Formats: sequence, C-alpha cells, structure tokens
Amino acid sequence: MLLMNRREWSGMRHIPLTGGAILACNHISQADPLSVAHYVYNSGRNPHFLAKDGVFKLPVFGPWIKATGQIPVYRGGADAVKSLYAAIEAVRDGQVVTFYPEGTTTREPDLWPMRGRTGIARLALETGVPVIPVTVWGPHHIYNPVTRRVRLRPRTAVNVTAGEPVDLSRWQGMEPSAAVLNEVTDAVMTRLRDQLARIRGEVPPPLYDPKATVREDS
Repeated sequence: MLLMNRREWSGMRHIPLTGGAILACNHISQADPLSVAHYVYNSGRNPHFLAKDGVFKLPVFGPWIKATGQIPVYRGGADAVKSLYAAIEAVRDGQVVTFYPEGTTTREPDLWPMRGRTGIARLALETGVPVIPVTVWGPHHIYNPVTRRVRLRPRTAVNVTAGEPVDLSRWQGMEPSAAVLNEVTDAVMTRLRDQLARIRGEVPPPLYDPKATVREDS
C-alpha cells in the first residue's frame, strides 16, 4: 500500500482509540476497502468490514478475511438479519466496524454518494456508538468500477478523510420506523457527500437515488 498509494490522509483524530464505533464510508471503487483498512490500521484500530458472504467462500482469501474478523453480509431471507446482529455484537465488544451504507459502489455518474440503505441507521440507533463519516477519493484511478479497468501505477493519490461524528441525537430513543431510519441514513449520507465536496472542491448535487432515476427513465 505504501508503494501503490500516495497518502493524503486527514482527520484520523476523530477515530476513537478505544471503544466501539461505526465508520460510514462512501463507496466509489472495489479498491476502497484496502485504502480504508490501511487508514484505520494506522489510526491504531483493527479494521472490521461487512463484506459480501461470497468473498468468504473464495480459496485462500476467504479463510484469511474470516480469520481477521470480517463480517459476512447475507442478501435476503432470515440470514440477512445475522449480518446486523454480528455487527451489533462487534460494536458492543468495542470494535470499530466499517460500513458502506450504499451497499454497493455508487451508480451516480460522477461518483457522488447515493442515498444509502437503512442498515447503518439500525446499527447506530441500536448501539448508540459514534458514527464517523469517512470519505475516500482516488481508488477509482486504481480500479474503475464503470470501465472495470485496473491501473496499477505506483504512488496513485488516494485521499481518506474522517470527520467529526454525525449528530444523531435528535433520533436517539425513537422507535426505528421507516421514516426515522430513512432520516438517519440521509443524515449520514449528506455528511459524506458534503465532506467529499470539500475534498473535490466542487458543489455537490442532491443525494443520488438510482430507483428514482429508473422510474423517470421508464
């Protein structure tokens, strides 16, 4: 990682040295997790990610990520709830869990954050631990999720920035209704969008909603 990335890191002080926390990250490339893991590790914490369950079935790599304490994410059915319970348990045990609220790499044409899924809101309201926005910019130059082009060039600039915890106090103690979960999720994603805008030096668009885009085009 030191060879491949020219690190532009900031805000590491916002990641607590002890106790549970949730790191909410934007997702622009499949190369993101390596950069984020490097950043979290250098902050003094062991990185724990929620990863698709299929990754755990890969030879060699699968057993390795299981041994490092990563959390499998199951899609659909009763098994999907297991992922949330595992994340809750990890946070309550004092771990830092990295969460990609979008659930996949962004579909926004210019790689701005999309509206997220509500799993992070459930996790935050259930545990009450800080939700720290972590924005990433640069890994898309290593792996472009649109063209699927890999470009392994040494010293590629990668910016990873952590911000102050998102203020979710207004929702603490509320019943996790669909409206509350959506509001919390939007609050987290808006912070990520605005933080990314400062890194990019651009004016951000509204949160991208791929479902709304499909309806408009149909």
